[in-house]
Amino acid sequence: MMWGFASRRVRLRGYSVKLHIRPMSGQDAWDSATWEYEPQYEIYNPRPGETAHLLDGANRYFCVHDEAGRLVGTCCFGAEARVAGGDYSRDEPEVLDVGVAMHPGLVGRGHGVDFVTAILEFAGRKYDRLRFRATIADFNLRCRRTFEKLGFEETGRFERAGDGQLFIQVERDAAE
Repeated sequence: MMWGFASRRVRLRGYSVKLHIRPMSGQDAWDSATWEYEPQYEIYNPRPGETAHLLDGANRYFCVHDEAGRLVGTCCFGAEARVAGGDYSRDEPEVLDVGVAMHPGLVGRGHGVDFVTAILEFAGRKYDRLRFRATIADFNLRCRRTFEKLGFEETGRFERAGDGQLFIQVERDAAE
């Protein structure tokens, strides 16, 4: 049984597909932990072998598959989508933090808006929140443009605790 959201038709890999979002499985966690992003984006590279937190339902990690069953991305909600050093004082239940990760082979090919829209629609059905918030590395212009196209506006900037990497926070109403 496919659990979650399965009716958002998007264009991935040059053809129209439906995306399915469901809780993270062990295979999904392992597969996504092996992803490697191009230089500059390597800060998003997961650490292979550190998958236990992805499988803990309390951490709210989900996988995104196309209709052929291929893993095309992951998402998470709440505390797992936050970055150390950010101001998250406007916390749940009003604001839902959203984190997204697209398969490295699909990044930069114009799929971002459809991909993130599917995740936001899923989140809107699963969680009752007034606003969505995302935290994005300042240098990640592709991701920033995707969220801007979806109506998100910058609400803050901060340096990540530990390494000083600059991040921005963006928000929008969940109902948009």
